[in-house]
Amino acid sequence: MNETMLIVTVLSFGLSFLFALGGVGSAIALVPVLHWYGIPLGTAKPTGLFVNTLSMAGASYSNIRNRRLDFRMGIPIIISSSLLAPLGAWSTVFISRTVVLVVFILFLFFCGIMMIFFKGSRYAGQFRQDRPIVLPALIGGVAGYLSGLLGVGGGSLISPLMILLGFNPKKVAAITAFVVPFSSLIAFVSYAIMGTADWSLLVPAALAAWAGGYAGTHFMHLKMKAATVKRLLGVLLLLLAVKMIFML
Repeated sequence: MNETMLIVTVLSFGLSFLFALGGVGSAIALVPVLHWYGIPLGTAKPTGLFVNTLSMAGASYSNIRNRRLDFRMGIPIIISSSLLAPLGAWSTVFISRTVVLVVFILFLFFCGIMMIFFKGSRYAGQFRQDRPIVLPALIGGVAGYLSGLLGVGGGSLISPLMILLGFNPKKVAAITAFVVPFSSLIAFVSYAIMGTADWSLLVPAALAAWAGGYAGTHFMHLKMKAATVKRLLGVLLLLLAVKMIFML
């Protein structure tokens, strides 16, 4: 194992462990950190998408098995996100690296602020029971496009927006875990077709991320409060955003 592969493996495990403590995927931090380390953005993004696919697929399987998933609400989001994810990936051919980094910085600021300040209990006891199509599909489409463009799961966008609309956070979490693997996989395939995926990094990164996510989830249930950890992760994302400003 060469130095780069070792560093990527350690980063994948460590970030997946940390973000699993807060119950969220690590790709949103993994992609900018890998790029910061020196991995080309075009290689870091499919690595993050591949990690997302494997880690969130396990969570989605668990939700389906335990009947926590509302398929009727999830289907419009998964269709729109899956359609626009490859468009996001392919648009990187025409969009400059600087523009992608600016969008990434704004996305990190948004996600960081949401993790620190957003409270999902606003509608506690009066969650919506309807299943609209247009607005969730719109949210899914934007999330899917950003997933392909930035190499991150769109869950960090889908979850707070759906909760702000008044839906049960537990139901939203299950839907997000269902949507993200599909959009991530489709966007990853787009990058693989474009030839930017590096399998020598993808495989150890994915295995390390799976192990880190599993360990982090187990440790969270034993020792940690997810709300507190999310605030700390939000601060980390804001620091990453500031760091990326100097990469422009």
